[in-house]
Amino acid sequence: MKSIDINELTDNFFESISKEWMLVTAGNKDAFNTMTANWGGIGFLWNKPVVYVFIRPERYTFDFIQNNDYFTLSFLGQENKAIHKICGSKSGREVDKIKETGLKPIITDKGNILFEQGRLNMECRKMYTDVLKKENFLDPSVYEQWYTTHGGLHHVYVAEITGVWIKE
Repeated sequence: MKSIDINELTDNFFESISKEWMLVTAGNKDAFNTMTANWGGIGFLWNKPVVYVFIRPERYTFDFIQNNDYFTLSFLGQENKAIHKICGSKSGREVDKIKETGLKPIITDKGNILFEQGRLNMECRKMYTDVLKKENFLDPSVYEQWYTTHGGLHHVYVAEITGVWIKE
């Protein structure tokens, strides 16, 4: 893994997030979980480079994100889509995702988890969180489509990108 400056990123994150997907991982070397996500974004807020992700409270990863100051995002590339499918369809409560997928964790200096398979990894420090609220949906069809039968309302996390690594 090679550390790079965030200004060196050239990804089209509309494509990377929506089509390639990403792993959201939180915890530490002793206990962590990862999940597949394709809702979120990357931008600039409060004079900082940030990511924002959405996590439902039913997800096993939720408690890890709630209880830690950092989380990571790992983009594994299209060639690792099978890993994303497992991490998005099976719960870490019941399955050892690392064993089942062959993911190879790497521990950052701050104690967070990246993956050797990641073509791009980001370490992110939480700055803000809130829960989506039914009454704030200006387009009621979005709420109807995504929240009447799919589970609880997402928590949104805005986090500063504090480190970026690419596969060498």
